[in-house]
Amino acid sequence: MEATVAHIERILAIVFGIVVFLVAVIALRNDWKSEGIENQVFKIMLGLLALGAILGILAALGVLIGKGVA
Repeated sequence: MEATVAHIERILAIVFGIVVFLVAVIALRNDWKSEGIENQVFKIMLGLLALGAILGILAALGVLIGKGVA
């Protein structure tokens, strides 16, 4: 049972990570030509959101393996 729950959590993390990445990239593409300091900060935040989504996907896939919890 615990293995099934863990697999479902990983699958959901991958799916939602892809959704978050796509939404962040689309919003970044639509806002790319805007000017102003607020828009520059918004672009940085969207880029960091996309990076975080990629890291979440990689962690769910088991690519980012660290020490973990013993």
